[in-house]
Amino acid sequence: MIAFLAAILERFVGYPAWLTDRIGHPVIWIGRLIDALDSRQNDPEKSSGSRKIAGVLAIAIVVLAVLIVTLGLQQVLRFLPFGWLIEILLASTLIAQKGLRDAVLAVARALREQGIEGARREVAHIVGRDTAELDEAEISRAAIETLAENTSDGVIAPLLFLALFGLPGAAIYKAINTADSMIGHRSERHAAFGWGSAKLDDLVNFIPARLTAGLFALAARTMPQAEPKAAWEAARRDAPNHASPNAGWPEAAMAGALGFGLGGARAYKGETLDLPKMGKGKRNLTAEDIATAISLYDRAMLIALGILAVWALFSMVF
Repeated sequence: MIAFLAAILERFVGYPAWLTDRIGHPVIWIGRLIDALDSRQNDPEKSSGSRKIAGVLAIAIVVLAVLIVTLGLQQVLRFLPFGWLIEILLASTLIAQKGLRDAVLAVARALREQGIEGARREVAHIVGRDTAELDEAEISRAAIETLAENTSDGVIAPLLFLALFGLPGAAIYKAINTADSMIGHRSERHAAFGWGSAKLDDLVNFIPARLTAGLFALAARTMPQAEPKAAWEAARRDAPNHASPNAGWPEAAMAGALGFGLGGARAYKGETLDLPKMGKGKRNLTAEDIATAISLYDRAMLIALGILAVWALFSMVF
């Protein structure tokens, strides 16, 4: 029930920007702990093996700290008369359903109203690639790829762990995912230290990524212009080619469902990487195609909410 109500609350309210400005956000607080551990334990003078062990210890500390805080908080709230309302509120902060939609929609709106320069500024908020020279099609693909991938790790994964393991489960997932985004990349500084975080993130996202691909395929059944069969075929065909064992599944599924071509070359810090393509459809995408992707996303979210409602009823009965 907590997961369902938290998802409903976050869908309509989200996490207000003014609240972030005043007190921050749980992900920001977790990020500060990760950054502190990175600064203190990731010694570049040590061997790769030592730094790998230090990184494993760091993610273990993060997970344990989050577990202790959230489990203790959950137990306290369960004894309060209306503690479940606070638990729902706290759980909703770990879901990015509305925030993701708004951020991607802002890119489409900027393309329509502000032109390329405005759209480049907006898409730079949600992607890590270089955006200064992106054209309309590249901006549109970047926004849609972000929408697809973050549907899994920003929405479906935390909801799954929330439904299965309560507030501690969702919080620990967000801690692992945040650690991966901060130290799990293969830079010179973090290739060894972030190894444990990256591997753990791969593990916890294995099921959510494939569930998200399935949700996109189901959602495609409700859209006249979408192809549910093509969604699953693209995911099975193209996802294994992705550098990540998980990220390609929702991205390829969305590409297949909508007849888009995603992935491919992009630049990071001036270095162009020729990444695998997801889907075999059109690549000359526009703001209207971003809107179509958001429509598929909305339908997938409604299906997810329906599943959570059934789960909540089942839990109440049994």
